[in-house]
Amino acid sequence: MTNTYRLVLIGFGNVGMGLAQTLVTRNDWLISRLNVDLRIVAVVDLLRGSVYDPEGIAPEKLIKAVQDGQKLYETGSPQYEGDAQHAIREIPCDIVVEITPTNLKTGEPSLTHMRLAMESGKHVVTTNKGAVALHFSDLAELADEQMVQMGLEGTVLSGTPAVHLGQEVLEAAGIQRLEGIFNGTCNYILEKMHEGVDYQQALHQAQDLGYAETDPTGDVEGHDVVGKLVILAHLLFDVALSPEDITCEGISRLTPGQIHEASEKSKQWKLIGKLELENGRVRGSVEPVALPLSHPLSSIKGATNAITYVTDLLGAVTLAGPGAGRMETGFAILSDILAIDRTQRMLQFYGRSVSEAESRTERAHHWQGRNRRKVR
Repeated sequence: MTNTYRLVLIGFGNVGMGLAQTLVTRNDWLISRLNVDLRIVAVVDLLRGSVYDPEGIAPEKLIKAVQDGQKLYETGSPQYEGDAQHAIREIPCDIVVEITPTNLKTGEPSLTHMRLAMESGKHVVTTNKGAVALHFSDLAELADEQMVQMGLEGTVLSGTPAVHLGQEVLEAAGIQRLEGIFNGTCNYILEKMHEGVDYQQALHQAQDLGYAETDPTGDVEGHDVVGKLVILAHLLFDVALSPEDITCEGISRLTPGQIHEASEKSKQWKLIGKLELENGRVRGSVEPVALPLSHPLSSIKGATNAITYVTDLLGAVTLAGPGAGRMETGFAILSDILAIDRTQRMLQFYGRSVSEAESRTERAHHWQGRNRRKVR
């Protein structure tokens, strides 16, 4: 049986383009191999315009509009006059893909969009770590109340499946610690510094390559990594850490002398984000660490990200891959949608309905028994 999912995209920047390109190349395979049919029925974007077609909008049209410098509706798709909130509430869909720019101070407008979607009984997939890092517990509680799912893979390592690996595979092995390179900008800068380039020049190179923003503070001072650790603490340790609970030091104060000294000792500086279970409590930190060359994270080059899980049963397991990129983040959205589909098929397999005909108590009991763990 083919499951059809109608998608409403809130935002259509690089991530939206990545998802559209992913669907162009993989949609036929998804239908033939996985029996999953994904249809973009609406896109709402402040700069590129908004479109809505209940029958679905060909992703090729969306891509062409952007490539030609046109509004989305100028390639033949019906224009949509409503704003994002109206689209989330009123357009019939199954999944809201929230891909507006990240705001690590308030989480808005992503926070409002996610709440509206779940209150409307719609699943949410997002790559926006701001709202999730700042308000995870509230959003998770709302998702449980509404029996919907949040897809969050793209908030941590983009398309590299760090979250799915931890939740679906390694959690049973007993995760005691995780540590990783969660910011490609910092990793690139530190690599260049070890090659003899000074910090400011390495930063400018990272900006020229598009790795770093004009204001790089969120990256180089570690705030971006803090947000990712908060999310991982919730998802993998079931612990509600706040950004203030995580000690944080960036890379901007590392000196050439420290770089040289580490190199002399066959060590490599990396900005390491860490979560560790100690005596029943989870502690988090972000700081530059001079790693010995034998450490699996010391060899991670350029803008690549990586995570090492330290488990009871398997010891250390390391996963490395892209932490940013248009297609990579678009794939993260796809992987979350497929995770939602797996849960829906499980519900179908067990012969359960999530329609309004079922009592709320029975629905809640059934859903929580097969969904993720509750947040403490």
